[in-house]
Amino acid sequence: MHDLMLLLFIFVIAIFLGVELIQKVPSQLHTPLMSGSNAISGITIVGALAAVHSDNSGFAIFLGLLAVIFATINVVGGYMVTDRMLGMFKTGKKD
Repeated sequence: MHDLMLLLFIFVIAIFLGVELIQKVPSQLHTPLMSGSNAISGITIVGALAAVHSDNSGFAIFLGLLAVIFATINVVGGYMVTDRMLGMFKTGKKD
């Protein structure tokens, strides 16, 4: 029970810290930061694959597979949004 409370406390602190950091970022930096955070999200895929490989129980494999799917959607969608946002800053004619 003590470990669960500690993990919950760390999770809540991380939420507050994340909100504070995002609110302080100027709008000009959102696109580069989003691109960097997408690269970091790729680490989630590696962690999820390691979690799937580490345990042979059905529930662990299911959760790991779900984590891989959601992390992949997050990374691909993030890069698509970043590419579209960067495309808005291009000047000149489109071929």
